[in-house]
This record gives sequence, structure tokens and C-alpha cells, in this order.
Amino acid sequence: MSKFTDHNFKNQKALIRVDFNVPLDANFTITDDTRMKATIPTIKKILGDGGSVVLMSHLGRPKDGPSDKYSLKHLVNHLIKLLDGATVKFADDCIGEEASQKAAALQPGEVLLLENLRFYKEEEKGDEAFAEKLSKLGDVYINDAFGTAHRAHASTAVIAKFFPGDKKMFGLVMEGEVASAEKVMHQSEKPFTAIIGGAKVSDKILIIENLLERATDIIIGGGMAYTFMKAQGGSIGSSLCEDDRLDTARDLLKKAEEKGVCIHLPSDSVIADRFAADADISSAPSNEIPAGWMGLDIGMNACEQFTNCIKRSKTILWNGPMGVFEMEKFQHGTKGIATAVAQATQAGAFSLVGGGDSVAAVNQFGFADKVSYVSTGGGALLEYFEGKVLPGIAAING
Repeated sequence: MSKFTDHNFKNQKALIRVDFNVPLDANFTITDDTRMKATIPTIKKILGDGGSVVLMSHLGRPKDGPSDKYSLKHLVNHLIKLLDGATVKFADDCIGEEASQKAAALQPGEVLLLENLRFYKEEEKGDEAFAEKLSKLGDVYINDAFGTAHRAHASTAVIAKFFPGDKKMFGLVMEGEVASAEKVMHQSEKPFTAIIGGAKVSDKILIIENLLERATDIIIGGGMAYTFMKAQGGSIGSSLCEDDRLDTARDLLKKAEEKGVCIHLPSDSVIADRFAADADISSAPSNEIPAGWMGLDIGMNACEQFTNCIKRSKTILWNGPMGVFEMEKFQHGTKGIATAVAQATQAGAFSLVGGGDSVAAVNQFGFADKVSYVSTGGGALLEYFEGKVLPGIAAING
């Protein structure tokens, strides 16, 4: 059993760092509440025990202190709905008199949402005095914000030192994230296939290097594939390419060969005469793209080859799309991969999807409940797979 599940929160005030950094439209309507929904079971368990909850989060990147645009007050009504009508109060500040008084007056079963932590520069600086002020608002500290676990901020890492060992713990989101990431990195059943997509090789070098120690197969798609193609002497037209990373790409391919890891690059591509939803499209081998054309998705053959590899796998990590899936003409590859990952999962593989765009893709294509785990923390998950220590995890475990 987990520390969190075992703990009885009756008459205790749980101070929870959540990740309510959700996208809002011009009318302050939440356009994707995945991160809020994820933490509801954690909150409900505490309220069910007869405890109360103080929630702290950041929203966006406010530059100059408080502003209406980044106020967490816009989330209150939706939070009440997600908590089935529970009492949710709001404090116009995250520290200071109002926050203290409202936290002190909380009754069992009630929730207090504090204003945006990043209205204070001290949050991102990891200021100890600021962390101590926050710590006074609860009896128990719970970190349930995996999306910020890689930041050594006041509310994610520093605050934990003001709570004794039995009064600080992960919430259910963090527990699930850490367990699934560890399963992939340290207890993966072979064959282990990592699917790495996205635009830039430079963003993914460390993760690929770390995966070369663990994976049996690495599938590379998205814009970054063309840097690899050019590095091997291919013609890529006007496809995305990081010319300063050609040596890196060659180096990664060499290392993979030495370690017996199979790197799969897309044999063919869907190409377009310009980067636009209504562009003219054609297909070509990925290393023979004509001048003036660019690869914007993996082709039919590549999709089939990648699918076969995925279906043989027992462990799957998926980070990054295969093409510009936001445009209908270039979503076939990403959709095909999502389908293959879902089918492999059904056949008994463990699949972890993480990183903003691949999460958006599985949600868009309706596959979120057909994979083993969808991570809420893009940057944090990447840093974990790069082999880095995450401050938010170390602060609780340490």
C-alpha cells in the first residue's frame, strides 16, 4: 500500500501542490481539464477521510506580479463541478493574512484554492522564507504535481523541509507517474520500443542516449527524422533539419549499432509543397525528397514497418508525434502509431505516453483509455528519462 492511501486525513488540513496549469480561452473557459481531473481522486480521498484541503498551483507565466489573465479564480466553478459540488473557497493571495485566516477556518470536507503562486518571484527562485509561509497553511504536505517535479521551486521542492517525514508524501498522480516511469526505465520487459517524435533532435539527444542503454528498438519520426536522413547522405528537400546536429545524429546511429539497438527511421514520407493545411501533397522515399518539398508525416510503408515493430513489443514509451497531426492531411502516421500502441497494450504490453504533443494526439484520436498510462508531465517525464534527479521527487524521498 502507498503512504498516501494508508494515511488517515481525519481532521487534518492537507496542503497539496497540484498542477492546475490548464489552457484557458479568451473567455477564461478551460479548454483541456486533463490536469485538474487527474488530481481529483487525491482530493476526494482526503475529503472522504474527514480532512480539508488547501490547493496551491501556478498558472501560465505571469511576468509582472498579479494579473486577472493568470488568476486561478477562473478555475473555481469548474473545480466545484469536478468535486461534485463540494465547498471550494478562494483566497486572493497565496500567503498573507487572508490566506492564513481562510486556511485556519476550513472545516472538514472543504477546499481552499490559493491564488497563483507565480505572482511571487520567490516561487520560481525557490525562496525558503516564501516556502515556509506556504507551509504554515497545512498540517500535511502532498506533492501531486508531476508536471513541475523537475523544477526546484518553493512549492514543489523547498517546502518539504518544513514537514516531518510522516507528514510529507506524494499524491495519487505523483505515485502513478513515478511508478509507471520506473517500470519503463528500470523494470521494462523486452522487447522495449521507444517511439520518439517531434521537431528537433537537440531536444531529444539525452533521452535517446539514455534509452540506448535500455531499449531494444527506437522508432524516430516527426521533423527530427530528416536530420538523421540528411546525416546519412539523403536528399530531404526543404524538410526541417538541424544542420548543426548532423554529427550528433551520425554519432547516435553509430552508438546504437554498437549496442545492438535497432533504430527505425521512416522509409517514406508524406510530402507537401508548403507548410499548410491545404498544401498539395505527394509521397516519396524519405531520403529522396525533391527540392521545394518537405516531409510532414511518415508514409504508408513507414507506418506499416513501425506498426509491426510496436506490435512485437512488451514495453512501449511514446514521446512525440510522427508528423504535423494538427493538420488533417498529415495525421495518418500519428494516428497509425496510436492505433498500434493501443493494440499492443491490449495484447499485454505496458505502454506509457508522455510529452505534450503525444498526449494531445492520444486524446484527440480517442486512445487515452487504451494505453497503460498517460503522463501529465511533459518536461518532467523527459528529464526523468534523461536520467536526471527530479527535485520534486527527491524532496519527498530524501
